[in-house]
Amino acid sequence: MATKSAPVLSAEQLSEVLGLAKRADSVELKLTVPDTDHASAVAALGMDVLESELRQIMFFDTPDLTLNRHGLVVRARRIQRKPGDSVVKLRPVVPDHISPKLRKSSNFGVEVDAMPGGFVCSGSMKARALDPSKLKAAFAGDRKSSKLFTKEQRAFYTDHAPGGVELDDLSMLGPINIMKLKFTPSDFSRRMVAELWFYPNGTRILELSTKCVPTEALDVAAEARSFLAEHGVDLAGQQQTKTKSALDFFARQLRATAAPGS
Repeated sequence: MATKSAPVLSAEQLSEVLGLAKRADSVELKLTVPDTDHASAVAALGMDVLESELRQIMFFDTPDLTLNRHGLVVRARRIQRKPGDSVVKLRPVVPDHISPKLRKSSNFGVEVDAMPGGFVCSGSMKARALDPSKLKAAFAGDRKSSKLFTKEQRAFYTDHAPGGVELDDLSMLGPINIMKLKFTPSDFSRRMVAELWFYPNGTRILELSTKCVPTEALDVAAEARSFLAEHGVDLAGQQQTKTKSALDFFARQLRATAAPGS
């Protein structure tokens, strides 16, 4: 029986991603693990699920995902027993086209996300240390969503959102519950992150990732690929993006609820 090989970037794609990485602040290498392989991957990599942290994410968009079609992701996150955060993310971006003023902001960062067969460069305006009680109130619909975003974030949103789509007019999509585990395998030199996303219909997405500085991207990618393959992690499985999957799920749910006769 033929064995599926892991998807790889073409020479042209590799050249493009390396060019983007040189001008980015960081690179994150990602892999989603097929659902049937979750348990074996946890065991093979020595993950201790009891050390994981519970998180909850709420996305904000229109019912037909207008922001997503324009490359914008708006989300807020609650973190177990810690302050939360929020982000307004634009993708794809070209680092050289970002204004110097924006690049100087300590709250703005450019990151290349790469997974087998694909990549994207994004720019994110973040707010950290958000009051957990205010996040909880906003998730419950008792506080305006715009209150979760700073003046910098609101300006970034206004610059890139389609006309007429205001922050407080967006629908809440979620929340989705996540278990996040940071761990360092005994035979791998880098810190890894595992995120398990639980969708309300019972489906799950497990993503493994590791971050590095742009100059290390090629070497770290090769090292991580070899390490995962040696531990039996399927590198050829269909790749799923956590955010897009969540947006599609909750948008369908929202439209179904709003449909006449539902």
